[in-house]
Amino acid sequence: MSPRTSPSLSQVSRRDVSESNRSHVLWHLYRHGVASRARIAEALGLTPAAITKITARLISSGLIAETGDIEGSRRRRSIGLALNTERFHFIGVKFARSLVEVGVFDLAGGRISLIDLPDVADDTVGEAVAAIHRTIDRLLAGDERIVAIGMAVPGPYLRQTGRTALVSSMPHWRDIDFIEEFAQGSPVPVIIEQDARAGALAQRLFGEPDGTGSLAYYLLGEGVGLGVIESGRLVNGSLGAATELGHVSIDVNGRPCECGNVGCLERYCSAGAIHEQIDRRGLVPGSRSMTHRQACERLFEASERGDEGARELVRQVGRYAGYGCVTICNAFNPSRIVIGDIGAMGGDVLLDAVRATVAERVIPQIADATDISLSALPTDATVLGAAAAAITEFLDHPMRFAGIPGARTGTGRRKTPRN
Repeated sequence: MSPRTSPSLSQVSRRDVSESNRSHVLWHLYRHGVASRARIAEALGLTPAAITKITARLISSGLIAETGDIEGSRRRRSIGLALNTERFHFIGVKFARSLVEVGVFDLAGGRISLIDLPDVADDTVGEAVAAIHRTIDRLLAGDERIVAIGMAVPGPYLRQTGRTALVSSMPHWRDIDFIEEFAQGSPVPVIIEQDARAGALAQRLFGEPDGTGSLAYYLLGEGVGLGVIESGRLVNGSLGAATELGHVSIDVNGRPCECGNVGCLERYCSAGAIHEQIDRRGLVPGSRSMTHRQACERLFEASERGDEGARELVRQVGRYAGYGCVTICNAFNPSRIVIGDIGAMGGDVLLDAVRATVAERVIPQIADATDISLSALPTDATVLGAAAAAITEFLDHPMRFAGIPGARTGTGRRKTPRN
């Protein structure tokens, strides 16, 4: 075919099928570890000849490798295959209003490094963006195994424009076009995802080893967000702004929100809203000079020690968070709701209040069929989720990443150097 000839529809279709099959093989190895070609063929319903062809391409691309003899079916010896886990690293960047974290992770989600950048104020967003660029440049220069960058940004994130439609208390984040700023000119793919959906991906990859059932990841951080996975895929919406739970009103006469609504859930159980109540009630000495995370951590520590004033506020936050779970149950009917980020540090006091609210306000058959738990992932699960977004892209579209390791020397990343 000449360079000027466009591929036919049938050729494109064959490419899509081939890439889909390669993805299925990678996901199988990701879930199950070492496996023989025969076992992969049986699990995926493909012929041995097809699997041989698919795995040969993956091996030649450096994505998987043979591991030596293993026991196959009928006790026959087979050659094992496994992902080249050690070869691929991923950067995760978490944007959480005033907090920015940058981590490097391996393919299994193991943390290699984690950097907390200086706290961000609304008038220092530009400085924060420059610091992120410097940090990413340094990490890329020092580790040629990095093949992708994942970014978790506050929602509602509009995929078409690359911008967040609203970042409460931090309006200058809305000026950032994340695609233009970070993805264009990058030597490795950059995957940008709304923070709660990134958390859902992390929960699926690292907290849901069987990957079955529908999952709702309920982020209680500096904002309130929701990521829902149904049939293995994220629920996105037409603009990418689906599942924006934080701006669902739980009180039509309630506290005003910057989005223009009143009584938004975010005004009652986000870290900022909790901090307001801590200050008003005087529950944590010196709380007015603390960050939202620091104030919440001190509150939850006091609750764990049995301080009744602290426990009462945590129970109140749990009740409000429970109203969000009521909406999640009725709108999405997931098999699991996992509460994560800063709010998850509220522990059993918060969780018990959430569960009690759901039991009180949701149809019993639905409430009984919904497991509600706190995330077992670390508090920085969103930065892990950013990496999970990149890892998911890697597993879904493997040929996009073939040959990246060791091939980044001399590639221009941006048109304009940054200080």
